[in-house]
Amino acid sequence: MEQNEIYEYLSSFIHNKDPLIVEMEEYAHLHTVPIMDKLGMEFMLQLLRLIQPSSILEIGTAIGYSGIRMAQALPKASIVTIERDEERYEKAKEYVGRSHSAKQLSLIYGDALETFEEVKKHGTFQVIFIDAAKGQYQRFFELYEGLLDENGVIITDNVLFRGLVAGGTIENKRKRSLVTKIRSYNEWLMGHESYDTTIFPVGDGVAVSKKKG
Repeated sequence: MEQNEIYEYLSSFIHNKDPLIVEMEEYAHLHTVPIMDKLGMEFMLQLLRLIQPSSILEIGTAIGYSGIRMAQALPKASIVTIERDEERYEKAKEYVGRSHSAKQLSLIYGDALETFEEVKKHGTFQVIFIDAAKGQYQRFFELYEGLLDENGVIITDNVLFRGLVAGGTIENKRKRSLVTKIRSYNEWLMGHESYDTTIFPVGDGVAVSKKKG
């Protein structure tokens, strides 16, 4: 069976009836906003249900899609999320305000590489979710891992980047450079002495890094 057939089969089980979530998915598709792949999202939400974190830091809000989905799955969790694109940040504020999870979410506007002091005011986190500029993944990880609780988990999305990290010819120079950075991040992550990491080939590739006790 082909990979796309498997994807379609598994996707057929996903039926989100929340009108706001459906609207956000349609907006993201229409305006080319990168939101988490459906299967990748379901995988992460199930992982979070197992972990049951009370505090999550999300690096890369976009329009608030994953933040709201996480809040819905974990109604007792508080989520701090960072976005540097003003238009997306404003859209995220609108969607969060319309959701039933507004009290759970704290939105921060700015570049995640410059917002550490503001984020630190919220305390530490049991889970950190990295889903922002792919070329900066390692810098995000190194900057914010100090706010991760003991035995915490860091989740990184898009680490397979449409399968391009596995090899093949990439004509586009910018894309080739980005793939090189993601490969480098994956290698660094898998060799990190303080974390046990597994990369799952679900969605666009999800890395789960468990802090060693």
